[in-house]
Amino acid sequence: QVQLVESGGGLVQAGDSLRLSCAASGRAFSGVAMGWFRQAPGKEREFVASISGSGRSTKSADSVKGRFTISRDNAKNTVYLQMNSLKPEDTAVYYCAAASKYTVLIQRPNWYDYWGQGTQVTVSS
Repeated sequence: QVQLVESGGGLVQAGDSLRLSCAASGRAFSGVAMGWFRQAPGKEREFVASISGSGRSTKSADSVKGRFTISRDNAKNTVYLQMNSLKPEDTAVYYCAAASKYTVLIQRPNWYDYWGQGTQVTVSS
């Protein structure tokens, strides 16, 4: 059974940092596109960042560019999201996703076929 498990969320103050992790199990995800999305209450799920299968290419949403960094360790089947200078508007449930048919950068959520259960990030002002 394929599983993506996020961890690292929590309650922090504005300006703080968090690192989210997404561990994949059930099959190897090295070499496939991975991404992070988030969903705030009353809002649609939005793209945060994506990384290619090799890890050489990344893309971030304009709202997090310069503050969030996506990376991966294929040997550990794990993807990370380093979040710095957090703002209250970053408060959301963060989801990890895998697009098993692709190796390139993927932004559209409907191209991802595996999703984690989400981890809550709350940033207080």
